[in-house]
Amino acid sequence: MGKGGFVASVVGTVAVIIIIGLSVGTQKNEQEESRTEVMPKTEVKPKTAVKPKTEDDPINEAKLWKNYRLPTSLAPLFYNVTLWPQFNMDIYGRYIFTGHSGAAFTCVNETDLILIHSYELKYSLTWERHHAILRGLSGAKAPAIKKTWLEVETQYLVVQLSEKLQVGMTYWLYTEFRGELADDLRGFYRSEFFENGVKKIFATTQMQPTFARKAFPCFDEPAMKAVFHMTLIHPLNTVALANGMETATEIITQNKKQVLRTKFEPTEKMSTYLLAFVVGDFISIKTPVEAKVLIRIWAQRKVIEAGQGKYALNITGHIINFYQNYYNSTYPLQKSDQIALPAFSFGAMENRFKEKALLFEPSMSSNKDHQWALMANSHEVAHMWFGNLVTMKWWNDLWLNEGFATYVSYLGADDAQPTWNMKDLMVLYEVQKAFALDAVASSRPLSSPEEKVNTPAEIAEQFDYISYSKGAAVLRMLSEFLSEPVFARGLSAYLKQFAYGNAAYTDLWGRLQEVVDSDPAVNLPASVTEIMNRWILQMGYSVVTIDTQTGRISQKRFLLDSESKPDRSSVYKYMYYTAYQTLSINYEWFVPIKWMKNGTVMEQHWLLEKTATHEPMRTNSEWVLANVNVSGFYRVNYDSQNWQRLVSQLTSDHSVIPVINRAQILDDAFKLARARIINITVALSITKYLSEEREYMPWDSAIKNFDHFFLMFDWTEVYGAMEEYLRGKVQPLFNYFKNITADWTEIPSSHTEQYNQVNAISLACITGVEGCFNLTKMWYRQWMENPDKNPIHPNLKATVYCNAIAAGGVEEWEFGWNMYKSSSSAGEAEKLLYGLSCSKDLSLLSRYLKYTLDVNIIRKQDATSAILYVANNKHGHLLAWFFIRDNWGHIIYEGGLLSFSRIILGVSKRFSTLFELLWLHQFREELLYSGFINAAFVVQHAIETTKANMKWMAQNKKEVMSWLTEESA
Repeated sequence: MGKGGFVASVVGTVAVIIIIGLSVGTQKNEQEESRTEVMPKTEVKPKTAVKPKTEDDPINEAKLWKNYRLPTSLAPLFYNVTLWPQFNMDIYGRYIFTGHSGAAFTCVNETDLILIHSYELKYSLTWERHHAILRGLSGAKAPAIKKTWLEVETQYLVVQLSEKLQVGMTYWLYTEFRGELADDLRGFYRSEFFENGVKKIFATTQMQPTFARKAFPCFDEPAMKAVFHMTLIHPLNTVALANGMETATEIITQNKKQVLRTKFEPTEKMSTYLLAFVVGDFISIKTPVEAKVLIRIWAQRKVIEAGQGKYALNITGHIINFYQNYYNSTYPLQKSDQIALPAFSFGAMENRFKEKALLFEPSMSSNKDHQWALMANSHEVAHMWFGNLVTMKWWNDLWLNEGFATYVSYLGADDAQPTWNMKDLMVLYEVQKAFALDAVASSRPLSSPEEKVNTPAEIAEQFDYISYSKGAAVLRMLSEFLSEPVFARGLSAYLKQFAYGNAAYTDLWGRLQEVVDSDPAVNLPASVTEIMNRWILQMGYSVVTIDTQTGRISQKRFLLDSESKPDRSSVYKYMYYTAYQTLSINYEWFVPIKWMKNGTVMEQHWLLEKTATHEPMRTNSEWVLANVNVSGFYRVNYDSQNWQRLVSQLTSDHSVIPVINRAQILDDAFKLARARIINITVALSITKYLSEEREYMPWDSAIKNFDHFFLMFDWTEVYGAMEEYLRGKVQPLFNYFKNITADWTEIPSSHTEQYNQVNAISLACITGVEGCFNLTKMWYRQWMENPDKNPIHPNLKATVYCNAIAAGGVEEWEFGWNMYKSSSSAGEAEKLLYGLSCSKDLSLLSRYLKYTLDVNIIRKQDATSAILYVANNKHGHLLAWFFIRDNWGHIIYEGGLLSFSRIILGVSKRFSTLFELLWLHQFREELLYSGFINAAFVVQHAIETTKANMKWMAQNKKEVMSWLTEESA
């Protein structure tokens, strides 16, 4: 029977059993309240006493509902879900949604227990005081329900049966429920925006990772894929969107009020976390009717009418076509809806975006905004294949979703904007980020054992830069040593085999190995599995040391704190022919080394053990450079003579060394110095050439590394000497941009030069380059005199706002605040949010921090950024710390652990004194005493960082001061 006919028969069956009077709008106030008109009299059964559980009861013995993972006894087929979000408060002052849902599932293994996820839902009870009704489908006979209850800790609705379900039979579980339409950015939630002074409420979803169960009862695990039939009831003058295309919208009367009812086409088979729906007053622009894939961009009326959705509309089709060709796999859906939401917890999620991640207005948006809109679009479209079409089996392999989407998003973006060098910029934005985060002893592997990731909190912890950035960096390395065409063919085979299903990383290795085996041009020193398992099952990465005096190469795990010890051993299992073997490899990797000598690219070499010798790398006169274009995920150290030869080459003619490597040499050297592997003066010596450097990537890498110096030295005597040294380095760059922009009246044509212009102005103002502050104050004053005409180019706004407000007083700050409140552009509001944090006036910064506690003043999704911005201001740093100490409960409750983590790690990165260390210890004890274990773990991480900063200051302060003094003499 076809899908539609099967569903129709189910609906018909349920309609006979369940009286139509069961309104989706039924509102009840108590969780255990019973219904009065549920079942026809022939179906009513007398209540029977429930036999007390005994030690012999198998269900009692198993207590499966105490496990966070679902048993494999049931497999969902499809859901029929109807939800009604109500935009008026109930008598208790809450916004709610009501709904009913039916889940069809097959019995895989005999069981007398149904576990289905449910979180913060209140159910209408049957006359027998059960939370659900069970029926058989296709001739199956459903056992009677013995007992139902809600298991709060593990988030289940538990249905205990009087008899076992039969293997191979299909059943239907029906529930009615209501939930709070809270403003918590999770599950089915509400938010609001103002249009012409009128408040508009909207409802949307964020199901990932474990919040679909907050919208309706479901088998809420990624491998429990099913088809979803959605119906949304919503207010007049609103639209309803879902994964499927709308099939019909009609006016109905519900609870004596007229509303709209919109039905949608059934989805493809997919995971619960991918389910999405939106109800609100939004409009769209779309592709022509002849387009193969319907693309619609949705947002508030004012921004769509202002044309801010046009870029997304134009770029989405281009990116879809690129991925279809790259994967050799057609786009799996008939439409692509993308909506810009005023309130959304992630930057983007498949088809929902923060406004600043989707909308683009050339007159208001910077090149950074432009790039973000491109990258967010490319990342989310990539998920239609990696993540949606093929999904990881469990959250321990989240990197299969997010690492892949992050990596290929740069390929899609590069194809869409070929002059932007997006493939190269990945090194700055992902690889270096992953290097930093994976260099601590408490890091984690890309893929953890399933049993280590169970609870919602443990699942949420997987959403970090290890999954995204390290996942992307490791896949980039894999693609480099296989070659992009071989890699793409393997991905295509993987997607074809596991379409609409789930897979593990071993499945990907298998498909790639098949392609490798069929291509004689690919020569690997070991199987894909043997090479790659070392990179995904071990945390961290190696620093490869090359001694050009002997040709000796060695590797060891790189740790930023060289005295720290890993909190777990390096042991992993891999398939060798037909048997599993456990191999202890003590943090060793198979390392692909692409290298050059004196500018000549040499044959790639593989380091397959802890120490080896490669005679061609032996030299007494020529410089050696390894990890060309940072094609591998490892750092490189050299003997002192080779470091000096590299410094000499950079000083005489830096263009001989690839620009990506110039950026990485700087990053490697500074991080190796922090780890006490090389002397800090080696890293500082490399920066001497910067007065001749004009490229963005090396400058950005240098500035990020000097940020640590600013954090550590900004209130010490070293700061003045450092400021003088850097002023001499950035002055030529500042003058360069002044010249090529005709005295700041034009904007550079190159995408990366536009970025570097911002670097030049920002660093020039920080270090006191003559004319910089006057320039930013002049532009800002011109705007203040004519608020309707902002003369500042969008690229420069953030740095100009910051420096002008820092140099100004109350008048400049109040003007910026008023502009923030009236801004209709999310990107513009973000720039002002940052600029306002740069004030040196503590009373203004204190008021600003207090504003973050009120969602009516600063949106919940922006509060974390505002606090972090103030913490990054050396004048507001301690103010932010004491604000956090006073309001940590509010921060955790409103923003969750992720926001708390970002704030704590952001504010503590400046800590380097014993007093600050004691503050953190006190805070940790307070959190532990209050039961906030995970929050206390975050503070422990900050304690480790502070100890490392204290040690760094003790080891380097005097030497840095001495070196800077000599250079300035």
